[in-house]
Amino acid sequence: MGELIARRQFTPAYIWLDILFLIFFAGLLLYKRKYMTFSVGIIFGVIYMVVDYGIFHLLCHSRSITGGNLFWVLLWMSMSYGFTNFSWIWLWISKDKHLFEWSLLILCWWFCCPMIAAVFSGNQVPIMIQRTTGSYHGYMALILFIGYAGLIVYNLFQKDNSKKIHIPWLLAIGILVQFGWEAGLLIGGVRSAGFATMSEKLMPLIVNSLLETNLGMPYIYLIFAAITSRYTESFQRRPDPLRLTDRIRENNAERVRS
Repeated sequence: MGELIARRQFTPAYIWLDILFLIFFAGLLLYKRKYMTFSVGIIFGVIYMVVDYGIFHLLCHSRSITGGNLFWVLLWMSMSYGFTNFSWIWLWISKDKHLFEWSLLILCWWFCCPMIAAVFSGNQVPIMIQRTTGSYHGYMALILFIGYAGLIVYNLFQKDNSKKIHIPWLLAIGILVQFGWEAGLLIGGVRSAGFATMSEKLMPLIVNSLLETNLGMPYIYLIFAAITSRYTESFQRRPDPLRLTDRIRENNAERVRS
């Protein structure tokens, strides 16, 4: 695989509109008492910033920007997609009974935001930010392989079928969450700006959907099972703490809609 360039172009209006949506989305989570989901989103927004600015930029020197301040733009991007993606992932894993509504809200915003921003952008100078991936995609692939290989080995040796991890469910979450994000960026012209060929436009969509968010799913699921085996969504201690495998069995029996 040749060098893959992940590029985005947007105006300051796009950033401010997205910040308003983040406040709205966070407010909804808190109103519905999704305190653990909200906290996970904040934590992973910070982790995204550490990875994107600390590793991708400072260590790998893969980030570049024109028309904006790299630190502040990355801080917004990290908190935006870090918070949104991992809040959404937590809602998927916990099989929230309003998963459809949460999903439609997020996907609708990713699709509509670029078009709304175009109305308010006026003569604003666009910001273009990009990163190359050759220096670290191999490490990301290794993390993905180790994670899923661990789940496969666990399932192979787990004799109780009710305690086996539903790997296809995790794959669906890991791939589709990133795909929704990448597709929204591509359709809205944010991701495809400056690319001449269809291959250049589609490769980030395909590769990133399979790799970038998906690599964390095995680890996120185990974190989810470990935390929710002892605490509820509102951070109340469970009266009947479970072992990790028992929590996996309980989660397997849960359904998206009550």
